[in-house]
Amino acid sequence: MLILVINSGSSSLKYQLMDDGNIIAKGIAERIGLRSSFIKHQRTGHDSVIIDYELPEHGTAIRKVLAILTGAEHGVLKSMDEIRAVGHRVLHGGEKFAGSYLVTPEVIEAIRDCIPLGPLHNPANLAGIEACQKVMPGIPQVAVFDTAFHQTMPPEAYMYAVPYEYYRNYGVRRYGFHGTSHKFVAERAAVLLNRPFDELKIITCHLGNGSSIAAVKNGKCYDTSMGMTPLAGVPMGTRSGDIDPAIIKYLMDSDPELTIENIDFILNKKSGVLGISGVSSDFRDLCAEAEKGNERAQLALNMFSYSCRKYIGAYAAALGGVDAVVFTAGIGENTPSVRSQSVRNLAFMGIEIDEKKNVEVPRGAEMDISLERSAARILVIPTNEELAIANETRRISENLK
Repeated sequence: MLILVINSGSSSLKYQLMDDGNIIAKGIAERIGLRSSFIKHQRTGHDSVIIDYELPEHGTAIRKVLAILTGAEHGVLKSMDEIRAVGHRVLHGGEKFAGSYLVTPEVIEAIRDCIPLGPLHNPANLAGIEACQKVMPGIPQVAVFDTAFHQTMPPEAYMYAVPYEYYRNYGVRRYGFHGTSHKFVAERAAVLLNRPFDELKIITCHLGNGSSIAAVKNGKCYDTSMGMTPLAGVPMGTRSGDIDPAIIKYLMDSDPELTIENIDFILNKKSGVLGISGVSSDFRDLCAEAEKGNERAQLALNMFSYSCRKYIGAYAAALGGVDAVVFTAGIGENTPSVRSQSVRNLAFMGIEIDEKKNVEVPRGAEMDISLERSAARILVIPTNEELAIANETRRISENLK
């Protein structure tokens, strides 16, 4: 069953065409609405190509992508009628969505209602959905929400200790993100452990430029590190992670030129390991600099791993034990030192890493890197959000028959 997966950003549109989980073609439309826009396209088994296009808005980008997919030179389809459904990543579903849904006018309106919670992403996600509806009328569109998996958290985990009316009137609560990834790797962990998903206690560490950690109990999310926005939790590439909220007022009182908009920009774009190191938000750069003796780069790495370790310990307590700790995403899958430091000194909890296995994980491989005696397994599992979206889209669209 051919499914097109769309991940629409403010000025970009990523796509993958999949057939029963196998990638047929993929690419990205860049600089939508800007000068020098283009589409980078790759058929499986072929080199990627870059094609310059004027892409004034998402509708044009979708039409050009479909033209490439069905074209004689770089195409893989005879016509777009071969596409049976389209799956869309949508960032924020608020409390309205605890799963994936067929796109209807009511669903579109609900996504629009969540724009205040996801002001940068939800408008772009909607643009991608509406563009596909215009270009591909009659083909089922499915919305897969980044926040949906976390909707099973209990109130004591998702509520903030602020006046209750802020939750009731404005939706102030923890929502969490990366839900599609956390669910995917937690389910894969159950497969690797050969145990029922709904009987396991799993801590999933999605560590990338944006990072979050989740506690999964009996197949459901119990807690997660990101909050009402993706700014909370562990330090990230450019995001601060958890800080004392009084710091904001203190900085504004200390520097009259710092507005709330400036502070918001700094916390999201100039903080995290970039702000600490002064070098880069890329962990490969940080590791290289740390090896040269750069103390601030090493401090940034230490702070990141220390924060991950604290969350792992806290979530083991929240779950009442842990069967597996899973590392995924760019850093989690490819940076042995971060994995090692994130579980350092956790042997008293039954979490023991095999350092030899840890440094030998092949890129893109699933692997158990724990010592044989470790009570909890430590797993490296590559995430595949596109496959998860395709699977959800297939499940929903097949039920329409």
